[in-house]
Amino acid sequence: MTEQQSEPGTGLEWFGQEVEAAIRHAGVTQQALADAVGYGPPYVSKVKSGQARASVHFAQGCDTFFNTSGYFVRLLKRVSQAGHPAWFVPYIRLEAEAACVEDYSNALLMGMLQTRAYAEATFRATFPYETDDQIRTRVEARLARREILEREAPPLLWVILHEATLRTVVGSRAVMADQLRQLATDAGKPRVTLQVLRSHTGAPASGSPFTLLTPDDGATVLYTEAIGQGHVTDAAHAVSQARSTFERLRMSARDSDESRSLVLEVAEEYDR
Repeated sequence: MTEQQSEPGTGLEWFGQEVEAAIRHAGVTQQALADAVGYGPPYVSKVKSGQARASVHFAQGCDTFFNTSGYFVRLLKRVSQAGHPAWFVPYIRLEAEAACVEDYSNALLMGMLQTRAYAEATFRATFPYETDDQIRTRVEARLARREILEREAPPLLWVILHEATLRTVVGSRAVMADQLRQLATDAGKPRVTLQVLRSHTGAPASGSPFTLLTPDDGATVLYTEAIGQGHVTDAAHAVSQARSTFERLRMSARDSDESRSLVLEVAEEYDR
C-alpha cells in the first residue's frame, strides 16, 4: 500500500477494498454478504467503493460471515480515526468509552450531533483548500461519532448550547433548519438532555467551549481546544473548576422542554 493510500482521504476506500478482497478470497457473492449482514446490495456496493462508511454492525457482520477474529471491527476503528487530526484522536477514544459526556458549546454544535450537511459546511469553511475526497473523509469520520448515541447502552449526554449556536447560519438556512430538527429529535432521546443558554441571559460562565467525559470506572477528564490542538487533563483542580462552571451554565440555561421548543421554533424561522 502506498503512502498516499494511507492518507485520510483513502480510508473508506481502504476498508472497501478489504471487504472486496475478502469476498473474492471466500469465493462468495456480494448478495450473500448482503443477506448475511442484513444490508441491501446497494449499501454493500457503496462500502466497497468507498462511497459510504461502514457501520459497526456491518463490520461485526463481516467478521462473522468471513470467520475473522474481529479484523473488520478493528479496521473500521482505525479508518474512523484516520479522518481526524492526530491531536483529536485521544478525545475520540475518550468519547467512545465515556459513560457520561457533558458539553458546552458557544459557536458550533458538538460533532456528535451534527448532520452531514452541517458538518460539511463547517469543514468547507475551516479547510477551504482541501479536495472533495478529503472533506468527505472528514465528514464521514465525524458522522461516525453518532454511533455512540445509537448503541445498545449509550452514554448520558448533557449538552448546553449558547443561543448563538442556533442563530449562526452554517451552510444555509435550509441546512440549519434540518440541523435543528435533528437536534430536537436527539434531545428527545431518553439519555440526552439539551439546554439552551439564551443570549439575553448575559455574559456566560465560560467564554470557551469545553467537554467533561466520565468513564464507567475512572475519573472525569476535561477536554478543551485551541487552534490546531486539543488538550485533555485529569488534574483535579482543572476538572473541579470546569465542573463548577458547567453547573453555573446549567443553572442559567433554559430547562430541557423549553430548550427543545426553542430549537424547533428557530428551525421554523429558518424555513420561512
